[in-house]
Order: sequence, then structure tokens, then C-alpha cells
Amino acid sequence: MNRLKNSEVKYRWPLPRRHSAQGFTLLELLVVMVIIGLLAGYVAPKYFSQVGKSEVKVAQAQIDALEKALDQYRLDTGHYPTTELGLTALMTRPANEPKWQGPYLKKAAPPDPWGRPYIYKYPGERGEYDLHSLGKDGQPGGAGEAADITNW
Repeated sequence: MNRLKNSEVKYRWPLPRRHSAQGFTLLELLVVMVIIGLLAGYVAPKYFSQVGKSEVKVAQAQIDALEKALDQYRLDTGHYPTTELGLTALMTRPANEPKWQGPYLKKAAPPDPWGRPYIYKYPGERGEYDLHSLGKDGQPGGAGEAADITNW
């Protein structure tokens, strides 16, 4: 027989459970919920302010891309599209436009980040043409995220 010395202990796998599983107390759960709430209250405003800033940057980038397409249209035809033709002239050949070599965009002109079409006017009041979005509020003027995004 195999005898163990006093200093040797024989272990069996798996180790036997000495007590039953215990859950969290209501107090512990409430403390965790309060901590999560405090973190969300601190992080959420910072996150949502970044979303607004990114929408403005997207609108600026889209206006820049539309400007490049309009400039290419002018190089080919000798003039910008009329206000009536608008930005659709960048995708479909206008009637009586023999020099048109588009499409000048891969896809149709996108709406601004708030879902409204960009406003195009030729001839423009502030430049050869005006191209802008009314911003988040959809009203002329404004400040911050509600400010107009323009090409001038």
C-alpha cells in the first residue's frame, strides 16, 4: 500500500466545493448601476458633441467634392450648369449640351448629412456659383452646428 506522510496531501481533481454559489446583493448591484450611470452621464455628452462636429465636416467634404465636379463640368462645357439644371447636370447629360463628357460624379449628388439637398445657384450672389447647406437646423444663418456650410 501506498502511504502518505503527514506533510503530503493527496488532492483529487476536481476539488470538492465547500460552499454553494452565492449571487450579488441588491446593494452591490445598485452601486454598479450608479457607477455605470455616472460614466454614461460623463461620456455621452462628449460623444454626441463629436457626432455633430463630424456631420459638419462631412458636409464640408461633400461641398468640396461637388465643387470639383462643377469645375470639371465648366472645363468641358465652358460654363457651369444653370440653377434649373442644378447638380443633376453632373450625372445626366443636359439637353443641348454637346460638350458634356460626364458623368462627373460616381453617384448622384448626395443630400447633406441632415437629409436635405444642397442648394445650388448659378450665377451666384457670392461667387460664380453658390453651393451650400443650411446646417442642422435647416434655417438660414445660425451658429455652431446649426450654421450654414458654404463654398464661399
